[in-house]
Amino acid sequence: MRSFSAVEFGDLASVEMLLERDPVLVRKTTVFDRHSALHIAAANGRIEIISMLLDRSVNPDLLNRHKQTPLMFAAMHGNISCVRKLIQAGANILMFDSIHGRTCLHYAACYGHPECLQVILFAAYTSHVAVSWGFSRFVNIRDGKGATPLHLAAHQRQPECVHILLDKGALVCASTGGYGFPGSTPLHLAARGGSLDCTRELLAWGADRLQKDASGRIPYTVALKHKHGACAALLNPSSAEPLVWPSPLKFIGELNQEAKAMLERALMEANREREKNILKGTAYSLPSPSHSEDAMDDNVSEISDTNLCCICFDQACTIEVQDCGHQMCAQCTLALCCHNKPNPTTASLAAPVCPFCRSSIAQLVVAKVKTENDTGHAISSSKLRRSRKSRTFSEGSSSFKGLSAVGSFGRIGDPGSGRIAVENEWVDKA
Repeated sequence: MRSFSAVEFGDLASVEMLLERDPVLVRKTTVFDRHSALHIAAANGRIEIISMLLDRSVNPDLLNRHKQTPLMFAAMHGNISCVRKLIQAGANILMFDSIHGRTCLHYAACYGHPECLQVILFAAYTSHVAVSWGFSRFVNIRDGKGATPLHLAAHQRQPECVHILLDKGALVCASTGGYGFPGSTPLHLAARGGSLDCTRELLAWGADRLQKDASGRIPYTVALKHKHGACAALLNPSSAEPLVWPSPLKFIGELNQEAKAMLERALMEANREREKNILKGTAYSLPSPSHSEDAMDDNVSEISDTNLCCICFDQACTIEVQDCGHQMCAQCTLALCCHNKPNPTTASLAAPVCPFCRSSIAQLVVAKVKTENDTGHAISSSKLRRSRKSRTFSEGSSSFKGLSAVGSFGRIGDPGSGRIAVENEWVDKA
């Protein structure tokens, strides 16, 4: 039909002309798949046409033959402006299709569109969904085969989506029903796909390397079966445990974005050191960095002694403890807070105290430390040059090497958008 072709190619003038002649066209659908003009516009990112159709009171939740909504199509193709527009128009994020029993959140996670994922999650958090369903329940919503959005993101090798979902409360050890292999966790699916980045994210958020699927296989066995040697090395139960993000701690859950990003980077760096030791001498050794830290050395001065962390004497103080105001580096902050492996008792783990004054930690913020460069201009502590001293983190212990001698620490407890043909069938990637 001419109107659908005009929508597909974004010919707004032709669409408007055709609708002026025959307003009933807004309710027409394609013959087989029952795609409406709104479905086709959403799939192809035609935001002007979507706006025009919605202004004509077109229902944003129109269903095609498989009960898929325009919002699902927009999320599937990563058309972020269309996702925003449809949600603003009242599109229901809790609609399920009839093919896989999936929502728009499943589609955004499966097809790897982190921005769409963020918009949908924000909509859920700020709407009636959080009240009627509960936000955590929405994040962990299951499709017809028991797969959560996290399962789909891990299976499809989408580490950014994996990180966002874990950050929003996705259950890292949830088992599937019939999706993938019965009883698979996100870690099983990441191992099956051989995604090192997804594996890293899942392990850093507490995924259990020993959890078995319905056939009694652990993720290590799955990685070996599919010949993903690097993943298998990290998942080997005999290799060192990774550091795990201390999400049960209240002040960690209340971190501002800057402090959180800084600590997350430090966590991943610590686990990268662990990986290098595990993979050293194997065919899967990690590549060297593509650029040297010396690139930033020319314009940045040495870290002054007054700015050095008084625990490790190696890194600049970047994190401040409130309310006492004591400062330490991000790595030592992690040594204070992190545990090494999933442990049911960590949910009620007593919060650590400041290692300097033993007072309770109310909040962690970015330290406002400044130094002077050669030109006399002040620069923030986040741009301080890293020490040339090599940093090696301990294996199998929640503290870093060199921290065990610090009395105040002691031993820390375990704690794409693409055009679609009008009559095409949708093929699931998963």
